[in-house]
Amino acid sequence: MKKPTAGRVVAITGGAAGIGRAIAEHLARAGARVAIGDRDAAAAARTASELPGQVAAFPLDVTDTASFTTFLESVESELGPIDVLINNAGVMWVGSFDAEPEEAIHRQLAVNLHGVIRGTQLVTPAMRARGSGHIITIASAASKVSPPGEATYAATKHGVLGYLRAVRTELQGTGIEISVILPGVVDTELARGTSTGATGLLQPADVARAVLEVLQHPRFEVPIPRLVAIAPLVDLLPQSARDLLLARLVPNQITHSDKASRRTYEQDTFNP
Repeated sequence: MKKPTAGRVVAITGGAAGIGRAIAEHLARAGARVAIGDRDAAAAARTASELPGQVAAFPLDVTDTASFTTFLESVESELGPIDVLINNAGVMWVGSFDAEPEEAIHRQLAVNLHGVIRGTQLVTPAMRARGSGHIITIASAASKVSPPGEATYAATKHGVLGYLRAVRTELQGTGIEISVILPGVVDTELARGTSTGATGLLQPADVARAVLEVLQHPRFEVPIPRLVAIAPLVDLLPQSARDLLLARLVPNQITHSDKASRRTYEQDTFNP
């Protein structure tokens, strides 16, 4: 049965730009009441003013429990009880694992993994009390594979998928749906200068459409494109064959990324 989108209160982390903005726009056009949270409060406010429908902006630092709590309370106060939380905020450093700055490691773990854990823990009690809710997390194809040059990023995304598999099992029978979106490389600042591998470059709207679809027809894992879904099957192959196939399918960000084009993003993200 198709679930309605209109009228639902949706809170999106990292909603000021990129995938988060595209999700906000698609859901607002579908009639949802949308709250975007972002560390850049001014950018969030600009985005909210530019989008159609009912969209509100709030400051949010997903690495801080007090900030996340205030965000959820503010959304509920202004728009009503939260029906959907979309864990979208994420950061990525690209390069050789032994050259990765410690601050970049800490930041990816704090935002990509602990931010998802924090948001999921904080939003669940009210959803459980109402007997309904949906938590959608924008993970990555890197939840299934481990591109060279993205060691810590892949670790956080593997962690997110493992965490949410356990949470989903614990929440069965509560009325709370759990979904994980697994896109390949998306045309955003986070992925600037990286190689796409065999899947090609996705647009933020591709992810937004997947979110809208999973809201209406809930399921747990949503690979984009469908090629991502074959990743677990590769593990059934002998190691030598697995290595050859993954070398063709998965981008090597050490040899194929443009580090110079990523410099501004990484400086702003990991050395604010």
